[in-house]
Amino acid sequence: MSPDVQTPVAAPPAALAEERAPVRRPGRLRAPKITATRVLLIVLWLGSWELSASTFLDPFYYSKPSAIWGRIVDWFTTGTAFGSIWEQMFVTLQEAVIGFVIGSLAGVVLGVLLGRGRFLAEVCAPFIKAANAIPRIVLASLFVIWFGLGMSSKVATAVVLVFFAVFFNAFQGAREVDKTLIDNARILGAGPRQILTTIVLPSATSWILASLHVAFGFALIGAIVGEYTGADKGLGLLINHAQGTFDSAGIYAGMIIITVMALLAEWLLTLLERRLLAWRPPSTATAQI
Repeated sequence: MSPDVQTPVAAPPAALAEERAPVRRPGRLRAPKITATRVLLIVLWLGSWELSASTFLDPFYYSKPSAIWGRIVDWFTTGTAFGSIWEQMFVTLQEAVIGFVIGSLAGVVLGVLLGRGRFLAEVCAPFIKAANAIPRIVLASLFVIWFGLGMSSKVATAVVLVFFAVFFNAFQGAREVDKTLIDNARILGAGPRQILTTIVLPSATSWILASLHVAFGFALIGAIVGEYTGADKGLGLLINHAQGTFDSAGIYAGMIIITVMALLAEWLLTLLERRLLAWRPPSTATAQI
């Protein structure tokens, strides 16, 4: 045998076991701890609230978790004073979704348009700032006078709240597009429409999607504020009725149902964002909230 040829040496069993052992990622270990900590905080919060309302806090004003849970169960089993709770939820959700879609589309279109047109942006800037400064509760009252107690006034309030949340992000996203990239596209023969669809909109997508997470919550707020101002159906009407009858448990129950609806919408928007931004490489510095 030639001295240059080396006989392969078998690796020890311990080394093979280390190579075959699956690598444990820190994220898999952190997730259960984060979930357990969240559950513990909720249990401590509800427990301290229940104990306080049973000892020194007046439950007539502050209610307590057991009474709130009882009101929610009662609404879902026997119904509310205005009919089925599912009907009230559907009405509020319908108003919020319609206002969310209209306000988002208007905010994206106008935001990108003004973001790419500096002259038009400078002309419209004071009017947009003035409209954004108007208190939303005043607009809700005007919409009730203009459109009545039906769905139109609630949708209009939701549209106003959603529009400004989306508009400013879309405007900033359109302004943040790399100018060098646009110049290179023009050199290659790209027209204004191609630049808009292939460069500006993809670059502003992350800005727009970030605003949508907040915008749907604003859409729900707009629907609730409109129903609170004047309505014949909806969760805002239930909360207003609970306030009029000094039913603090009913107010909290309505708030919890609205919160659950908002969290479900947030989950759906997160799935949509991941699908639309699948092309983007993941950021190692991004923290999950």
